[in-house]
Amino acid sequence: MDFVIRRSDPADAEQLTRLADSVSAEPEGWLISIAGEWRSAGDERRFLKALRRYPHAAVFVAEREDGTLVGRLSVGRDPHPASAHVADVGLMVALDARRQGVGRALLQAAVEWAREADIRKLELHVFPWNEAAIALYEAFGFEREGFRKGHYRRGGEFVDAILMAYAIE
Repeated sequence: MDFVIRRSDPADAEQLTRLADSVSAEPEGWLISIAGEWRSAGDERRFLKALRRYPHAAVFVAEREDGTLVGRLSVGRDPHPASAHVADVGLMVALDARRQGVGRALLQAAVEWAREADIRKLELHVFPWNEAAIALYEAFGFEREGFRKGHYRRGGEFVDAILMAYAIE
């Protein structure tokens, strides 16, 4: 599959909303919000437009040759002054685009952004049962730094998360 990685644009909002809805509907689940719903296309458009003026965060997309978005990665600097050298990462890839280099390419875009933003560490959370994502992150170079018991509410239950981090060199 041929694809390009690029910065997101407000015009991507509707496709990104559909991607989030699709990925979050999978049984393995992707952490979207307490309510389990992604923001509306209008809210996503406003968010992406605001990002243009905010140097401490970015959203990258993976786009197929036909214009279909098959991946989204958000990265944002920790707002606390003592940990401003750390950025949080969120990644989603369409089911039919997995194991084709999309996730790895998006993670590489995050690393390049982090270097330019003087970030020294990328962090993310992943559900313990999401073995494919854990394998991707470990193959890329992320290391497990912690286990957070009952850290997220998902539906009517509290679920665990693995904290993983990548050192920027």
